[in-house]
Amino acid sequence: MKTLSCIIVDDEPLARHGLKKYVEQIDFLDLKATCKNAMQANTILQEESIDLLFLDIEMPMLSGIEFLKTLKKAPAVIFATAYAKYALEGYEFDVIDYLLKPISFERFLQASNKAIRLLNHQTVASTDELFIFVKTDKQLVKLRVNDILYIESMQNYILFHTLNVKVISLVPMKKIFELLSKDDFIQIHKSYVVAKDKVESISGNQLSMNGVKLPISTRMRNEVVSSLTGSRLLKK
Repeated sequence: MKTLSCIIVDDEPLARHGLKKYVEQIDFLDLKATCKNAMQANTILQEESIDLLFLDIEMPMLSGIEFLKTLKKAPAVIFATAYAKYALEGYEFDVIDYLLKPISFERFLQASNKAIRLLNHQTVASTDELFIFVKTDKQLVKLRVNDILYIESMQNYILFHTLNVKVISLVPMKKIFELLSKDDFIQIHKSYVVAKDKVESISGNQLSMNGVKLPISTRMRNEVVSSLTGSRLLKK
């Protein structure tokens, strides 16, 4: 079984101590550091490869959520906080779990098992098996990545066009694009991201998929054509 390198980030000494004791009981967790604020954690992330953060949210100077926004490529995250009000916002960052203090060892072990299962699975998962959660109308909706045809940016929200449904979300296009594999999706216009394997043809500055024609930015056209034909994903 893979060992997960992890750090604890919490401004409360007792919370850090309790989480440290929990981590020490789990064989597949390798604790690299305990940090009392986001800046200490940032230093660790610059120096070491970390798989998993146990991250508090309400901390001085920089909250856990604000800290995640500063990271270009964040490790996997399990939130450990006393505040349930951040749960929905937290899941926008694709966190593995959300633990509410006081945290029992049983609940901590459950979240850790989920982390090892998901992180081990990431190395072998195909697009057919992957999914993302998106926030829409005060709830989280699960979308299978392989069902997504294209994503359309519409002013302050985005629209997921899938094989079966359309889903509206307030999540920024940039954030969603970061979650998707660049091997499977490409941005063709400031307003459109498409699934490469769903593209049927390109004509001029338009591409066709599932009976829909979408515009290709003139600036992006060469990159789009090269990406699709070079990877042999353009259907004849």
